[in-house]
Amino acid sequence: MVLDFLRDLGLTFVPIFVAMDVVGVLPIMTTLTEGMTKGEFNRMTRFAIYSGLGLGLLFLIVGNAIFSLMGIELRDFLIAGGLILFLISAKDLITGKAIDAEKGESSLVGAVPIGIPLIVGPGVLTSILVLTGQYPIWLVMVAFVLNLAIAWAAVSQMRRIMRFLGQSGAKVVSKVAALFLAAIAIKMIRQGILGG
Repeated sequence: MVLDFLRDLGLTFVPIFVAMDVVGVLPIMTTLTEGMTKGEFNRMTRFAIYSGLGLGLLFLIVGNAIFSLMGIELRDFLIAGGLILFLISAKDLITGKAIDAEKGESSLVGAVPIGIPLIVGPGVLTSILVLTGQYPIWLVMVAFVLNLAIAWAAVSQMRRIMRFLGQSGAKVVSKVAALFLAAIAIKMIRQGILGG
């Protein structure tokens, strides 16, 4: 019985982990949080995780019903998320700063775009909806919360990782990440348009 639980937990954990890809978005988050004080950064991290948790649990419980009620398809969500990410990456590449995070805006940046759609985006939400059709909701919830705990740990240590790279290394990584973010955004829009 314990082995069956661990197997099913692994089968629900891995798709969400791959879709979340926290390590892949750390350089993008570095750009978005540039210039924040330690307090603002900690507040941003909390808002990012809390907003991701809230949206994920909402989708887990009533996702299919909300989509049906409002006539929204998953591909609509992919297109909207892709457009937001593309605008962020384009601004970063053109102006050198993705978001003008002034005082008091760290929580806003934490909620959107870091919490949603970078940490919990269309891929994670799609995974949640698919998994709830195959496994008990409580098991998918456990897998999702475990993934968010890993995301919280990774984001909390983001500055140490980027400090290791140095200022010039971080800038290079940031610009490359902005290009990748633009490519990811276009891919999401393409998948939404093609229905994939």
